[in-house]
Amino acid sequence: MTLNNNDLKRMASQVRRDILRMVYECQSGHPGGSLGCTDYFVALYFKIMKHDPSFNMDGKGEDIFFLSNGHISPVFYSVLARSGYFDVEELKTFRKINSRVQGHPTTHEGLPGIRIASGSLGQGMSVAIGAALAKKMNKDHSLVFSLHGDGELQEGQNWEAAMFAPFNKVDNLISAVDVNGQQIDGPTDKVLGLADLHQKFSAFGWDVMHADGNDMDGIVTALEEAKTRTGKGKPVMILMKTVMGKGVDFMEGSHKWHGVAPNEKQLGEALSQLEETYGDF
Repeated sequence: MTLNNNDLKRMASQVRRDILRMVYECQSGHPGGSLGCTDYFVALYFKIMKHDPSFNMDGKGEDIFFLSNGHISPVFYSVLARSGYFDVEELKTFRKINSRVQGHPTTHEGLPGIRIASGSLGQGMSVAIGAALAKKMNKDHSLVFSLHGDGELQEGQNWEAAMFAPFNKVDNLISAVDVNGQQIDGPTDKVLGLADLHQKFSAFGWDVMHADGNDMDGIVTALEEAKTRTGKGKPVMILMKTVMGKGVDFMEGSHKWHGVAPNEKQLGEALSQLEETYGDF
C-alpha cells in the first residue's frame, strides 16, 4: 500500500494512537521516542521503501529496514501491522507473556518484518552495513535503511561502523539518526554530549543530510532525495530532528516519557489530541 502525503499524515495519527494504547494496556514500554519517530516510519513503509509484507527473511529484491534503537518497538510494530505484515489485532498482545510482539524486537518468535533482535544499543548500523554488502555481492540493487537514536551514538561500536561504511563504499545504505536530544537519564548534552554530528559523519566520509522528522512532507522529501544520492560511493546519513512525545502536548520534549506508560486519565487526554483515522484495534 502506497499513500499520498495527506493519507500519510492520517496514518501517522492512527499509529500514534496505537502506540499509546499498546503501552497503556501493559503499563510498560517506550512511548516518547516512538511518537517522535512516527512520521519517519509511516513515510518509510507507506511511501518510500519497496517492500513485501508477505516477508522473506533474506529480503532479496526488496528494500529492507533495521531498527537499531529497538526500545521504540511500539511504532515499528504498529507500522508493520498497518502495512500488512501481521494482523493489527495482535498489537493487543504487546509485552504480554508468549506474545510475538515483545518489548524489544526479537526473531525467535518469527514475527514478520523483524530481521534482527534489537534493543542492545549500538549494533544496528553494523548489521545494516552487513546486509548492504550482501546485497552488493548478490547484485541486488535494492536499498538498506536503518534508524538509530542520538543517545545510542554514545556506544562506541557505532563509530567503528561509521568508519567502515564509507571506506568500503557502502553506497546502498540510507541511515537516519533520531536527533531528539533526549535519553532515559536526561538531555543528551547533559549525559554525554555528541558535539557536531554533521561534522563527525562528514569527516568519516558519509553524505550527510538534515530533515525535520516531524514534518511529513519534509521527511518524505528528504528520504526521496536520499535515494537519489545512493550508488555514488558514499553511504547516506539523515540527521533527523524530532520532538520526543510528538503529538501529545504534555509528553513533548521531555525525557520523562522515554519509558513511562500513561495512566488512564493521561491516555484519555492523549487520545483526544489524535484523530482515529484507520480504526483502533
